[in-house]
Amino acid sequence: MLKRGAAKKLVVYVNEQEKYRGEPVYEAVVRFLQRHGCAGATVTRAVAGYGASGTLHEARVFSLTEDVPVRIEAVDSAQKIEALLPWVYDMVAKGLIEVQDTEVVKFSRHGAGEEAGHAMKHEKLEGSAKMLRIYIGEDDRWEGEPLHEAIVKKLRMMDVAGATVYRGVMGYGAQQRLHKKSGWLSLSTDLPVMISVIDTEEKIRRVLPVLDEMVDEGLVVLSDVEIIKYTHSHAAEEAGDAEH
Repeated sequence: MLKRGAAKKLVVYVNEQEKYRGEPVYEAVVRFLQRHGCAGATVTRAVAGYGASGTLHEARVFSLTEDVPVRIEAVDSAQKIEALLPWVYDMVAKGLIEVQDTEVVKFSRHGAGEEAGHAMKHEKLEGSAKMLRIYIGEDDRWEGEPLHEAIVKKLRMMDVAGATVYRGVMGYGAQQRLHKKSGWLSLSTDLPVMISVIDTEEKIRRVLPVLDEMVDEGLVVLSDVEIIKYTHSHAAEEAGDAEH
């Protein structure tokens, strides 16, 4: 079982229509990770992107032909990731594979024990910071509302600089159940959700006890990042205040 502490994050970027032995590469990779006991994996679909060919691909609501990029992300021990990497390398003929250092803050199964609104001003962010990633299910709830919405509201209230929610198209987690969006208009439930947060280490560390209480089943990881630029529009903020 994945434990708190140092770990590795495997990130794979491929195009949605790339195939491996007759099935999409991203599905093949996720199934492989699941079969070999990787703690969890999440697939997210981009809205636009380009790769080595330089061709720009964009996702459109009613288009099923665009070969848009997808991102596969998995977190496990360094030993596990290093053992699986050669096979993932072989499966990804065209794409990008990254392995990054990360830190597991919380990984728990449902029912398991500990081991088993107002805008605020932000200081200027630059240099070393922390990236927090929270992996949960779309159906998870907190006091009657979707957990990802509750977490974002809580982060905003605690003056965290920003948070982004990504809805996955395929993945599995602590219970090892594979969830997949079966069609463009599918209403499949409990797809994976990832919340990405970046702020100073001080603020991120302050958030961790709150997440420990709210996330009953999921994965919370922490990584070092360097902020190159962080801006927001003061003009838009002032215009909003003027309307009130």
